[in-house]
Amino acid sequence: MLPLVVIAGRPNVGKSTLFNRLIGKNKALTHDRPGVTRDRIYGEVRKGGAPFALVDTGGLLLDTEDEIEKEILLQAQEAIESADLILLLVDGKEGINPLDEQLADMLRQSNKPVHLVVNKVDGLEKKDVLASEFYALGFDLTPVSAAHGHNISELLEDIRAKLPLLESEEDLQESSPALRLCLLGRPNVGKSSMINALVGENRLIVSPVAGTTRDSVDVTLEKDGKLYTFVDTAGVRKKRRIKDSLERFSVLKSLMSSKRAQVVFLLLDGLEGVLAQDKKLLSFLDREKTPFIVVVNKIDLIPRPKLPQLKEYFRQELKFCSHVPIVYTSTISRAGLGSLLPLAENLWEQSQKRVTTGLLNRLIKEATYRHQPPLVKGKRAKFYYMTQADICPPEFVFFVNNKNLIKPSYARYLERQIRKLFGLNMTPIRMYFRDK
Repeated sequence: MLPLVVIAGRPNVGKSTLFNRLIGKNKALTHDRPGVTRDRIYGEVRKGGAPFALVDTGGLLLDTEDEIEKEILLQAQEAIESADLILLLVDGKEGINPLDEQLADMLRQSNKPVHLVVNKVDGLEKKDVLASEFYALGFDLTPVSAAHGHNISELLEDIRAKLPLLESEEDLQESSPALRLCLLGRPNVGKSSMINALVGENRLIVSPVAGTTRDSVDVTLEKDGKLYTFVDTAGVRKKRRIKDSLERFSVLKSLMSSKRAQVVFLLLDGLEGVLAQDKKLLSFLDREKTPFIVVVNKIDLIPRPKLPQLKEYFRQELKFCSHVPIVYTSTISRAGLGSLLPLAENLWEQSQKRVTTGLLNRLIKEATYRHQPPLVKGKRAKFYYMTQADICPPEFVFFVNNKNLIKPSYARYLERQIRKLFGLNMTPIRMYFRDK
């Protein structure tokens, strides 16, 4: 395990900006509006010295009756309990705020090492003016500008000086990479609840209020010696309903996360059925050739006698991508959850499968012998050979006398033959026809 550093502070002091600056990626969503970050967001800092894990937390309000704000505080407190070092971030331009003092008192009680980071100090000439009053909080401090990168190298030195000794690089490299699983779907279909149920703890904030998750949040699980990284995403609504710039950024990050995932769980609401927005997400994943599993959630709310009817409904609605597996789940009763990870492993394994050119050409010879290509304007397509060009997903290229003679129905026939003979029943595949 890497040493763990947690960024904490009140809303809108620049925690996510500092997080992105330190990890060298725009991973955490940043916006002028306070309170954008809600769940814990994890990253790794590997530049300039020994690596360490970094956690971005939501803006902390100690005296609040708002349920979401209470959950944000609880999430941050859980991160603080496991931290090796806490970075208390404050706003140098605003000066000491009473909430900064309350948070400093709370962090002292945690008995964890605390380092004060004074943000929005844009140059050495402003250091004495903007940072001096913060010494009253009693912590070692480093003035920085997260937005402009000023003094970040000095902050990294100060952080590493307070961290425990790291394992050897050889030990760190021995662990196998985690399978990256993205949960995608409309708002309030149960994505955060699903991750909490799979990892066995309340790792993400769950609320009946749609839009609680705003950023793409990584949660790592080790099970049976295997690592999984779940990516919870913001709910994706219809484009015409998105009038807010923050939600627009959230939706874009959700779709980008699905593209980077190895397997996507597309969650549908068992009570609501397949809505127009669900079909758009299905078409998006199908078009991008992303390996994905349809997860029909909330089946604990469906009367048992109606389950066969429900399953037939979803089977018919999803006929246009019939290779995609469908799993029926409940985060309350835990029905179906046990099959999700093994199924994702099998799907990812399929997407990496490679078939030899010899076997492929035997297939094309037998397939065209059993079912000849149809005549098109008196001409028939002639297949010379085929090969596999790529994996993730498997990509097959057919060389023919004239690609315009291949009807879509015949292409679908060839796809069925490939899936049947080579055990590619779940993964998306790409097929190209080229003139020789």
